[in-house]
Amino acid sequence: MRKRILLVEDNPHDEKLTLMSLKDNGIANEITVARDGQEALDYMFGSGPYAGRDVADMPTVILLDLHLPKVEGLEVLRQVRADGRTRRQPVVILTSSDEDKDRLASYDLGANSYVRKPVEFEEFSRSIRELKLYWLVINEPP
Repeated sequence: MRKRILLVEDNPHDEKLTLMSLKDNGIANEITVARDGQEALDYMFGSGPYAGRDVADMPTVILLDLHLPKVEGLEVLRQVRADGRTRRQPVVILTSSDEDKDRLASYDLGANSYVRKPVEFEEFSRSIRELKLYWLVINEPP
């Protein structure tokens, strides 16, 4: 099985930092970037610009920011969990929010993990390395 990542991130700086951290940690997996919540849903369900995409070919993990344009991250998570084709899809919330309400809502909606983005690059890179180890090496996806 091909291991791929869907990164849902609207901030160009955070996108660049995440992609650089993935590369620096030896993650050569295919990475698709969705820059808003609607694009993420279109990708997952093969609609809009992704019409015709084989929706049976799901990413190994979704790295999902919460504060997104068009469709908020929590709504993306809600729709992913509500659909039988994607309800078991591993979703890691990767966000700068340290609000308890965001963390609790994420878990209530079925997030598999909640990771707050560290401010310092070295700390962020370490977090990405640990995410890689667990979600791309150790974890057995559905």
